[in-house]
Amino acid sequence: MPHFKSILLTGLLAVFLSTVSISEGQGQGAFVPLGNRTIESFVEAKKHLKKIYAKNQVTFYCKARFDDKGKVEMPEGFKTPKYANRSKRIEWEHIVPAENFGRIFVEWCEGHPSCVDKKGKPYKGRKCAEKVNREFRLLQADMYNLVPAIGAVNALRSNYNFTEFEKGSVENTFGSCPVKISNRKVEPPHYSKGMIARTYFYLETVCPSFKISKQQRRILTMWNELYPVDEWECMRMKEISKIQKSENKIVESQCKIKGLI
Repeated sequence: MPHFKSILLTGLLAVFLSTVSISEGQGQGAFVPLGNRTIESFVEAKKHLKKIYAKNQVTFYCKARFDDKGKVEMPEGFKTPKYANRSKRIEWEHIVPAENFGRIFVEWCEGHPSCVDKKGKPYKGRKCAEKVNREFRLLQADMYNLVPAIGAVNALRSNYNFTEFEKGSVENTFGSCPVKISNRKVEPPHYSKGMIARTYFYLETVCPSFKISKQQRRILTMWNELYPVDEWECMRMKEISKIQKSENKIVESQCKIKGLI
């Protein structure tokens, strides 16, 4: 009988560990039970997104058209202070930067015994988390958090947090594209603000270890209220849910209220 109990407890523990990842440099757990559970590859996620966005081939920030190969039709008046060579193609950007949720994983912050290069030198960060932690790979490939952006915009946005600048205090960084970057902060166009807010709130629901600051929450809550879902955001949500087998309750609830699904 004791032997049977031991086997039973071992089995239950294995099930528990298979569904929960505790891997946070500061002692918290990176639990991801409600988000993407099917796509572990960032490359695979991008392939699915290309098909979804075939119905709406427009970049997220600049509303620039792009074709099936990801080549961008440059908007009139667009300019970039850097990374001009990355302006001709789209890149799939994380609305919530990978570093923002990556820091909750111990492999990102401290490394892992498996994360050693060919010269025997240990490494950490995104590459290590991606190599050894399935939960990180699932978060990184979560399509609710990925949008097409002109490469130069993606590069200059970097991992900066979003904000709301005082009116008239900062000029557009990309000419006719209404994105403003200053002092490691970014104000997106008004038509992107609502979806940005809902993406942050979505990630918070599927990954409780991910925290939004009070200042950021105030801004995001305002954006969510001022810029509600539209038909495309609801359609995108439905298409992603079919592939990822996971729901986005933040967007879904608003779509239902507006009668868009």
